[in-house]
Amino acid sequence: MIRTKRIAAHKACMIAATVTSAIFLVSYVTYHYKLYAAGQAPLHFPGTGAPRYAYLTMLTSHTILAIVIVPLVIMSLLRAFRSNFVAHKRIARWTLPLWAYVSVTGVLIYVVLYQIYAPPHP
Repeated sequence: MIRTKRIAAHKACMIAATVTSAIFLVSYVTYHYKLYAAGQAPLHFPGTGAPRYAYLTMLTSHTILAIVIVPLVIMSLLRAFRSNFVAHKRIARWTLPLWAYVSVTGVLIYVVLYQIYAPPHP
């Protein structure tokens, strides 16, 4: 959008993406905190061998980058809101692909853990 000079659309999409991600993060942390407080153990990956290593590699990279992305998003937004577009562009080049990776791997982790390797229902 920026390359085609649709600045207002870019701003609206980025604000919507940030708000959506923030809502998801708060709901995710709240849900898992409630499980922990209720004494319920988190679901562990039941697979073995190569699938387990692949899952744990994806989970580890997702978790580390999910932590890293928060300050990057905040810095990107602050620089854009302050009209410091040179600095914003410098950090946004890193923020966008990392944010996309975290988003995609988050969905993949859910699908693998809760759909493909879903525990049997009683």
